[in-house]
Amino acid sequence: MNLKDAAHTLFGLELTDSQVGQFERYTEELLKWNQHTNLTAIDEPEAVMVRHHLDSLSVLKVVTLERGMRVADVGTGAGFPGLPLHIAVDGVYTTLIEATGKKVNFCKHVAETLDLKRVVVLHSRAEEAGHITHQRGKYDLVVARAVARLPILLEYLLPLAKVGGLCVAMKGVTAGQEVEDSAKALSELGGEFVRMETIELPEVAEPHHLVVVKKVRQTPQAYPRKPGVPSKTPIGS
Repeated sequence: MNLKDAAHTLFGLELTDSQVGQFERYTEELLKWNQHTNLTAIDEPEAVMVRHHLDSLSVLKVVTLERGMRVADVGTGAGFPGLPLHIAVDGVYTTLIEATGKKVNFCKHVAETLDLKRVVVLHSRAEEAGHITHQRGKYDLVVARAVARLPILLEYLLPLAKVGGLCVAMKGVTAGQEVEDSAKALSELGGEFVRMETIELPEVAEPHHLVVVKKVRQTPQAYPRKPGVPSKTPIGS
C-alpha cells in the first residue's frame, strides 16, 4: 500500500500528488543523512512510510487541524510528528523543538529543501522553551512522540499550549497506566484528560495510543521546572 492510499484508508486524509512528493523527498533526505548522522533506526523507505509518516499522521484521528493554527512538536528528533502534520495540513504554523544540534540541523535542512514556509526549528530543551515569552501559552496543539513518561511529559507540553488548546502524547503499551499516574500532574499543570485512542498501523504488531489532554487553565509560572528536574522528580511521584 502506498502512502496516499494508506492515509486515505486509515485516517480519511486526501493527500495531493505534491504532498506525496514532499513525503518521498523527506524520506530520501532522512535516509541519506542517516548514513552519517544517527537520526533513526529505521532504514527502509517502506518502513519509514509506516513507522514515521503514517504514525505521525495518526494524530489527525484525534484532532482537527485547520489553516492558521499553531502546532508545537516537543522533542521532535528528525521531525516527527511535526513535519508530516505540517505537510499534510495546508496553512498551519509549526514549531519543532529539539535539544540535539544535529537533529536541529536536519529539521532545518528538510524545511528548506521542501520549501516549508511556516516551519520554525527551535534549538531548546523543553523545560526552557516553556518559559520563552513568545512560546508559552501560544499553541493550539502541542504534540510529542516517545519523549518521556506522561507525568513528566505533561510538564513539557502544557506550558506551551493555550487555554482551550490540546496536547497529544503518542504512547506505547504503558499508556493506560501512565494516564492513571498523571492525575496529580494534570491537576497541578491545568490539564484535563480527554480520551485515549488506539492506533493500528499496517504490518506493525504493536498498537500505539494517542493520549489527548485539554488545557483548561493557565499553568502556574513555576512550571516547567529547571532542566532535568521533571524527569528526576515527576509531579506526583
